[in-house]
Amino acid sequence: MKKYGKEIALGFIPVLIFFLVYIGVNVIPLLVFLAIGIALLYFTKVKGTVNIQGDRKRSRAKIAHLTFDDIGGQDSAKKELKEALDFLIHKDEIAKLGIRPLKGILLTGPPGTGKTLLAKASAQYTNSIFVSASGSEFVEKYVGVGASRIRDMFKEAKLKAIKEKKESIVVFIDEIDVIGGKRDGGQHREYDQTLNQLLTEMDGIHTADSPRILMMAATNRKEMLDSALLRPGRFDRQIQVDLPDKKGRFHILNIHAKNKPISIEVDLNKVAAESYGFSGAQLESVMNEAAIYAMREKEDNIHHKHLSLAIDKVMMGEKTDRESTQEERKRVALHELGHAIAAELVRPGSVSQVSLSPRGQALGFVRHNPQKDQYLYTKNYIEEQIQIALGGSVAEQMYYGGRSTGSRNDFEKALQLTENMIYSGLTDLGIVNQDMVTKEDLLKTSTIILDNLTHKTREQLESYRYVFDQSLQILMDEEVLSGDKFRELMQSN
Repeated sequence: MKKYGKEIALGFIPVLIFFLVYIGVNVIPLLVFLAIGIALLYFTKVKGTVNIQGDRKRSRAKIAHLTFDDIGGQDSAKKELKEALDFLIHKDEIAKLGIRPLKGILLTGPPGTGKTLLAKASAQYTNSIFVSASGSEFVEKYVGVGASRIRDMFKEAKLKAIKEKKESIVVFIDEIDVIGGKRDGGQHREYDQTLNQLLTEMDGIHTADSPRILMMAATNRKEMLDSALLRPGRFDRQIQVDLPDKKGRFHILNIHAKNKPISIEVDLNKVAAESYGFSGAQLESVMNEAAIYAMREKEDNIHHKHLSLAIDKVMMGEKTDRESTQEERKRVALHELGHAIAAELVRPGSVSQVSLSPRGQALGFVRHNPQKDQYLYTKNYIEEQIQIALGGSVAEQMYYGGRSTGSRNDFEKALQLTENMIYSGLTDLGIVNQDMVTKEDLLKTSTIILDNLTHKTREQLESYRYVFDQSLQILMDEEVLSGDKFRELMQSN
């Protein structure tokens, strides 16, 4: 009915006007009203079209200025991606060697590492039309709608390329796991229709030499994707976009510092070391939050203290106005001192600051000095990390005879570390298959590890009770205990 509504209206209106004239009604006001209505509809449509075209032009202009040099870190990912994109640029050379052009590139990695930025830079690098969508845009409860949208997206991309006389197209789907999940072979779902259509479009890409389409997609859950999507001939390259290392973090910080007044005393290399494990998105947030802190204090430049506060905020959240009782503050202080002493014993010089300032959900925290980037861990290293995590609860047991709910996150971290030990073959279970380890074996082994390390941590902290006694009042009075002052107290006995 909706499809033929316009035709019905166009046929009915003239008949209505002739009938009104026939019975003697003055139709001039009606004709004027219709003329005004048609004019308004026309101008609204024209304006909407202009706005859409303007938005697309602005979008393309923004993409056109984004190059690989504007993306910090990810040198390995950028190198591998450029090599794949060169197949679009040097078509004659690859034809001589009989190389089949790549049809798909899958970018995988944690959130915030720059997968979408790499896709946009790819379009600029190859001078291609760039068409992007999110996986959620193809999800509908009506069967066939998602598949239709996939067809329309590829059709629109080809029309754009022909209109703008481009020889290649980059089609990018973010969060592709939404529509590309594994098919279970059961009930036929809308997602399956959409995935089937995407597979068909990717298979048909090589049939037309111009414009050539390169399919790109991003996900942080590669293990959820259907095997038909991952096979060679569809996504030929799977590029890992990992969290940046120290060199990459320094590069990212420099990019985001270009439009900000940074004080000459700021060493971004030190900030890069302090922000171990941060993604590109988190580093951008650090620079932004530091600028906000400088504005709050009415400073003309961003100083290192602002960047340190920004790192704390990104890691744990903003300072809160929680008012704790004196007894609760004392318990939190002892808890954090337990973490700090355990950390200093296993990694001398690692404590930067002990604080009682509530941030996010934490009532206090220990700030650590920058450590070297590390990607392989020994059994001894993991056990030391578990001791640091258990230090807070052990300190509470020493002074109060029991634990509190403040240790929950510490226990979760300790359990994750013990599981990592088990699945890495670093326990008495030996080399195991993750799927074959029963819950009982996992619980038994984890309990033994945690009990032994709790006992070891208790023995170590008991010999440093004097540090607790001397540090407690300072922390209660000043809320902050510096790492240097803390180490002086550790060595005073």
